[in-house]
Amino acid sequence: MNKQTSLNVDTVIVGLGVTGLSCARFLGSRGLSFAVTDSRKSPPGLAELQKQYPDVMISTGDLDLDLIMQAKQCLVSPGVSVRHPALIRAAQAGVEMIGDIELFARHADAPVVAITGANGKSTVTTLVYEMAKASGLTVRAGGNLGTPALDLIEDPEPDLYVLELSSFQLETTHSLNSIAATVLNISEDHMDRYAGVAEYAEAKERIFQGGGEMILNADDPMVASMMRTDRQVTRFTLNKPGQNEFGLQEINGDSWLSFGDRKLMSVSEMKIQGSHNVANALAALALGQAAGLKEESMLDVLRTWSGLPHRCQWIAAQNGVDWYNDSKGTNEGATVAAIKGFSDRQIILIAGGDAKGAKFEELALVVRDQVKLAILFGKDAPLLEQVLNRVTAVKCVDDLVQAVTLAHQNAERGDLVLMSPACASLDMFADYQQRGQVFIDAVQKLLDREPS
Repeated sequence: MNKQTSLNVDTVIVGLGVTGLSCARFLGSRGLSFAVTDSRKSPPGLAELQKQYPDVMISTGDLDLDLIMQAKQCLVSPGVSVRHPALIRAAQAGVEMIGDIELFARHADAPVVAITGANGKSTVTTLVYEMAKASGLTVRAGGNLGTPALDLIEDPEPDLYVLELSSFQLETTHSLNSIAATVLNISEDHMDRYAGVAEYAEAKERIFQGGGEMILNADDPMVASMMRTDRQVTRFTLNKPGQNEFGLQEINGDSWLSFGDRKLMSVSEMKIQGSHNVANALAALALGQAAGLKEESMLDVLRTWSGLPHRCQWIAAQNGVDWYNDSKGTNEGATVAAIKGFSDRQIILIAGGDAKGAKFEELALVVRDQVKLAILFGKDAPLLEQVLNRVTAVKCVDDLVQAVTLAHQNAERGDLVLMSPACASLDMFADYQQRGQVFIDAVQKLLDREPS
């Protein structure tokens, strides 16, 4: 612990890590005084902070209430709940609680497209970014994906910012005014932080502050109910679209992305596949239209962009069996969407990890119809087993490598092996990327030993 008993600071950064460091860089570059506190004794980024700002006070091992009470405002990192007792007491005493996105909103002048949802937000954020570039704009993307939002602000400003935002970031955001914003979908996630799905949805809905265009998923009742009659609204749906809606038309046995009655492009032309990615494409088109992007440039991106790693990423095919890595499926809704995206295939599902309080009732419904075997690993494998063994065959293993071996032993020609955990990764891995890479390496090593 590095602590002093009295210090006059404007801002206390609560929680280090990637976001906390970006806050420090932003404040430091503007000559603003700040201190840092973190409940962890050795938080990530501590050495880097000490090297860059050796004179900044740092208090670790617990959130320092005395330090926080001296500040005018707290910059609360997304991983820290504003319900922490120290933050509640400080807020009651008049200390302002904001996050990095609120600070971004107060300083960025260029238009913003903002994207949240339980699932698909990284894909849609990247699609809109690529569509803006293809339309000839200078654009910067980040937030919950890639570059922290505050690191995006530099002169000259771009024509457009595209931000992926988490519910945690939105909790402390009060003045974001995007030209277009969306909640892609709502499903059970972070139930270890929220009292229920309704409270989680309420946090997501904060993305619609301001007066910009609302892009709503007409197929998700919780999202559809967020509509405001005093705002410009565009909907997207996997069904036939109404006037001024994005959706699908079935024409001579082929599905077409459409805007109202107007055909845009055949779904078969898209590089990314699966019904969840069709919904992502429709959302991106709606956001891009609201931001004034060129339609043909947006469609060209859909024809060429092959998707993000660890998101229903095709890995290999051998002896008629396809292997997919969906390690970014860190919650129930993501895995449900991934399974539904392969509705024409029999699936061997590899899942497990930290359930974050999920009940998996929705997952059980799709597993019953499409999954011939569920192979489970990780901390909450017993919870998943209890739910899924009522609807399909279930086997539990000690680790992901064993899961790959067992999947290979049980896969038959025509099957699809999908690693989509429906859980967070931190019980066994550094992050979902490491989990995905372990899966990829195990698959490739196993298949390399087998005759094609």
